[in-house]
Amino acid sequence: MKRRPVLMTLVGATLFGSALPGAADVADFYHGKRINFVIGYGTGGGYDIYCRLFARFIGEHIPGNPTVVPQNMPGAGSRRAANWLYAVAPKDGTILACLSQTTPTDQALGQPGIQFDARKFNWIGNLVVVNNIMFVSASSGVVTIDDAKKKTLTIGASGASSPSVLYPQVSNHLFGTKFKVVPGYSSGGDINLAVERHELDGRGSDSWASLKSTHADWLRDHSINILFQVGARREPDLSDVPLWSELGKSDNQRQILEILSGDVAVGRPIVTAPGVPADHVI
Repeated sequence: MKRRPVLMTLVGATLFGSALPGAADVADFYHGKRINFVIGYGTGGGYDIYCRLFARFIGEHIPGNPTVVPQNMPGAGSRRAANWLYAVAPKDGTILACLSQTTPTDQALGQPGIQFDARKFNWIGNLVVVNNIMFVSASSGVVTIDDAKKKTLTIGASGASSPSVLYPQVSNHLFGTKFKVVPGYSSGGDINLAVERHELDGRGSDSWASLKSTHADWLRDHSINILFQVGARREPDLSDVPLWSELGKSDNQRQILEILSGDVAVGRPIVTAPGVPADHVI
């Protein structure tokens, strides 16, 4: 709790110009304004939780103290929100967005449906950097990645090339696992509910911090098995779970997995539209 005012003050000062010349003009612009904070996923998941917490406080630290209102815009693993932000959103600083951590990689890989240039977004900050995990229900009987090579498992995913799709698909190609990806869920909360109802065997990707926050009971009761974690290094409190990149059987496989794991560093990024005046962004 002690970190929260410091974080919000730094974000407000550095992102919206409160410590810069002309700050009074910025305050005049934002006074009485509403900032729509677009979340590229549905309600109840990790992205939604982080963003709604951020939205509660950030307005206090923006010159002029505008009202910040979260607005969910799920679709195609946040690609719908990214396309809207790029082509339609007002370019005056009244829109913030949180997009998938894979947004730059999606463009680099030429994924379908992209109508934006990620280089032209104004990249503002990052809410968290924490490893992702892939988990399955303990009732599936699958404990390790080797077990997943022997049994078909239905894995919930949000859509497009989100990590929840990417991790199981790449694992199938590299390791010979039998994950059957079921895309189209609007949020991680919907996927978790489907796992709880035994409609799915597992989830393709979740933030380790989010899982601990939203389903500590699953960890306490050993209701799920975490097959691997994705990031540059193991989480201190998940030291017995292998990194995805550690599962590679060759140098080439490990290099591929390390590259794909790099998206974790993007975390839960906050961006705004191209063309926003610099004193509303810097």
